[in-house]
Amino acid sequence: MQKQYIYPQNMRTQAKLWFWNLKDVIILAIALTISVASWAKLGFILPAALTLGYAFLSIRMDEYSVLDFIRRAWRYFVSTQQYFDWKEREDG
Repeated sequence: MQKQYIYPQNMRTQAKLWFWNLKDVIILAIALTISVASWAKLGFILPAALTLGYAFLSIRMDEYSVLDFIRRAWRYFVSTQQYFDWKEREDG
């Protein structure tokens, strides 16, 4: 019997599970565990709300997520210096 292997077209893509990257799933699992423990023991719901917010923002559609857009916008507008090079045109 001959085995057939199916590979993705782009071998550099990240591993995905449902709508999230595997890294995001691990972060969500850890955060959800902490959230449930803090909600059950302390009645503190803020970690659960933050976890659900992160889960929503990290959903990937076509290799992009809202969280990626927010990170790039933050980097562009706040954290990195914009450099502009002004030169006079030679043609007149």
